[in-house]
Amino acid sequence: MPDEHLSSRFDADINHVLSKVFEMGGFVESQVVNAMQALNHLDLDLVDRIFADERRLNAIEAEVDEECVNIIARYQPAARDLRLLMAISKTVTNLERAGDEARKVAKRTRRIAEDHNAPTINITEIALSGEMAMTILRRALDAFARLDTGAAAQIVRDDDAIDDQFRAVVRKLVTSMMNDPRTVSSALDYLFIAKAIERIGDHATNIAEFIIYVVKGKDVRHVSREQLEREAFGQ
Repeated sequence: MPDEHLSSRFDADINHVLSKVFEMGGFVESQVVNAMQALNHLDLDLVDRIFADERRLNAIEAEVDEECVNIIARYQPAARDLRLLMAISKTVTNLERAGDEARKVAKRTRRIAEDHNAPTINITEIALSGEMAMTILRRALDAFARLDTGAAAQIVRDDDAIDDQFRAVVRKLVTSMMNDPRTVSSALDYLFIAKAIERIGDHATNIAEFIIYVVKGKDVRHVSREQLEREAFGQ
């Protein structure tokens, strides 16, 4: 009976810390959505909101890390439970960094909005990249909630599309700068924005890799795509 009581307390503590992870995930999603809307509409009010809300992300990250340390000290978990706690800690770090990338988008958006003399640059591809990054981040959080290794492997595979889109944006911006030197300043701002979006996709991919680590007990961060998929699907 005491063991059952200890187990139920452990489960309750894990569920509580997971609820904070998904609260943070939802908040980061909102930050990314707001950053892309701010860029699409050059909305400085949204830019200000992103900067103001960043403190909340940092606070949740610190709370989750502290709770993970306390759970480990209190219960001394092993095997999958310990891997889950380690993955939670790494996931919130990646979420916080994804939030940082949203802030970078907002920062560059402010520069673009305040430069009234800059020539207009078509940002259709950047907007598409942002949509892709938001989608992959949402899918990574959903896969983490279900500890779905198959979905995790698909997310890692789909991140290639964001990388391809980033390279297409770079080529377009370089061409723009070569054809019209007046666009150099704003094109560089858009280049930094595109890189920030690409990094959001990378952080979502990292979260997906942690799912495979929790379930399969294998660190797949630095393995080939083929080996990652073999681990994910148990082949």
